[in-house]
Amino acid sequence: MKPDLRAETNKHGIFLDRELSQLAFNRRVMAQAEDPTIPLLERLRYLCIVSSNLDEFFEVRVASLLAAASVDGTLDEHPALAANLKRICDECHELVKQQYDILNAEVLPQLQAAGVHILRHTQRNEKQRAWVKDYFEREVRPLLTPIALDPAHPFPQVVNKSLNFIVQLSGKDAFGRGTAIAIVKAPRVLPRVVRLPDELNDEGGVSFCLLSSIIHAHISDLFAGRDVIAYSQFRVTRDSDLWVDEDEVKNLRQALKGELQGRQFGTSVRLEVAKNCPPELSQFLLDQFNLDQSRLYRVDGPVNMVRLTEIINHVHMPELRFPPYLPGSASKAANIDLFATLREQDILLHHPYQSFQTVIDFIRAAAHDPSVVAIKQTVYRTGMNSDLMESLIVAAHAGKEVTVVVELMARFDEEANINWADKLEQAGAQVVYGVVGLKTHAKIALVLRREDGGLRYYAHLGTGNYHPTTTKLYTDFGLLTSNPDLGRDVNEVFMHLTSLAKPQKLTHLWLAPFALQNEIIKAIRNEAKIARSGRPARIIGKMNALVDESVIRALYAASKDGVKIDLIVRGACTLKPGVPGLSDNIKVRSIIGRFLEHSRIYYFRNDLAHDVYLASADWMSRNLFRRVEVAFPVLDRSLKRRVIAEGLNPYLKDNTNAWDLEPTGHYVRRKARGKQGHYSAQAHLMQTLGAPDAGTP
Repeated sequence: MKPDLRAETNKHGIFLDRELSQLAFNRRVMAQAEDPTIPLLERLRYLCIVSSNLDEFFEVRVASLLAAASVDGTLDEHPALAANLKRICDECHELVKQQYDILNAEVLPQLQAAGVHILRHTQRNEKQRAWVKDYFEREVRPLLTPIALDPAHPFPQVVNKSLNFIVQLSGKDAFGRGTAIAIVKAPRVLPRVVRLPDELNDEGGVSFCLLSSIIHAHISDLFAGRDVIAYSQFRVTRDSDLWVDEDEVKNLRQALKGELQGRQFGTSVRLEVAKNCPPELSQFLLDQFNLDQSRLYRVDGPVNMVRLTEIINHVHMPELRFPPYLPGSASKAANIDLFATLREQDILLHHPYQSFQTVIDFIRAAAHDPSVVAIKQTVYRTGMNSDLMESLIVAAHAGKEVTVVVELMARFDEEANINWADKLEQAGAQVVYGVVGLKTHAKIALVLRREDGGLRYYAHLGTGNYHPTTTKLYTDFGLLTSNPDLGRDVNEVFMHLTSLAKPQKLTHLWLAPFALQNEIIKAIRNEAKIARSGRPARIIGKMNALVDESVIRALYAASKDGVKIDLIVRGACTLKPGVPGLSDNIKVRSIIGRFLEHSRIYYFRNDLAHDVYLASADWMSRNLFRRVEVAFPVLDRSLKRRVIAEGLNPYLKDNTNAWDLEPTGHYVRRKARGKQGHYSAQAHLMQTLGAPDAGTP
């Protein structure tokens, strides 16, 4: 859905800019790459994360803003939006320059000193050059298709984010014509990072060269009889939002399969070239992609820094990485009958500090248990390889009623989800794709087990995805419960998703798009009412992003009434904290550490009731109105105390990985003061929840 242009102008001056706030998050990530206390390969990883984040920022946010302007005119007809895009563009240019400065001035030299060499052609010794030339002739050249541009060879289609080269030639071609420009596409099947044989290293350690460097070194070999005057690698970023007319298509999955290919050739939004690319070549490319100079990024290094992640994966030097971490097991949940345990008590899981294996065991046990008659689960992101999905297939083969709500429009995971949908249907599972026009983002699973002549509900509700990789890298909470009211609520959500009938009144769950925003605002206003009566009132919220204007206005009003509000917002936040007369009682902080903060927690003091909700939803309009989301209460008092003690209090105490948001939109890193010791929430949780030999950050 494209943004409302009216929302792009902040007439009231009480909100921060969303896009600039998102870019500020990337600056905080990049600060990790500058931190000398962080191992070198991890610092490189943070730089790669910034590149990946910026790719998505251009593919989605910038593309969306540009598309919004084109709906009813041009960018020139929307001066406020044009000015905002210029601010975004200026910030992106500064951020990219700083990113490559850190790479070239700090990370790469220190990696080289540690024995990890990323060699350009001029840095390779004679033996290495000979090996690279042989590699080029054997592995690269046969796959290249140089295209000299002329009327019969027009400018080729360039795939989104692919590596390409533009070459300027002198002289005449074999037919006596003066074709001056050629394009060379780097084959997508080739690795972007090549490790050189260790025996060729003069200085020991490990050496790599980039595919771009290999092609650069031998590009003249592709044009016999011509002189290469100049050349440059380049990369174009395109609009990657998929669009399907859901009112017209009869089969969303089949329509989406067709759209996935089209994503590679969406509208161009950014061009990256090498720093020394001649102006005439960069202008030629800009003209081909219909971009102006502000969309041009000259980079001092590889145009796709994300590819350097491959180096991290191939260097086996433990001293250059974070120490390995072994998550702990949930208390009283290892090697036991989970269903018997859940009949006695709920189980709270805090990932990645505690293993996600308990959730896998829950679904696996359900798949093999003859007393289980049905399993229902939502799938938003689960990856190409998933024990959970395999267990659901086993359950379907065993004749159990398996219902899976697969979100086909999960951005950049569409292909994996389509593949799982195919496999599940072939196994006999009932697969549905949620609600047309809304993404199913709720993370819920339900097991129905026949016990004592009736059916008993066992449910898992979480803040994060059922994904084997992200559960080791993202902080999230999950709740396993046999509470009958919660179970019935979860079943009602599944009934709503499959039947499309209006959901019945839920006992405990807050469900978007129907009631979630109203319930959040109601809880905020309740705290404000308590404060006006002179009693202590408190709100703590932890989430990935806070941009919903109605929720922010409610928080402003509560602040004026005296409610103390602490917000832990990892990414974009458009609320202005600490503004006199508006948000005096609101503080906002962001935590950037080893793990990606992903859990969503809503806490309301509510006259010592201490209401705690865990949720799949951030406080964003898209989550509250354009997705199916679930917020669920933690009812067990001891588990409620755990959420507060693990998910909130440590983050409010953090003076190592915390950044405080100022009213201007700038973030200032919090530091230990006076006699305070350094305290990291993530380090504390790793130590207290990890296995005995889990290691330290």
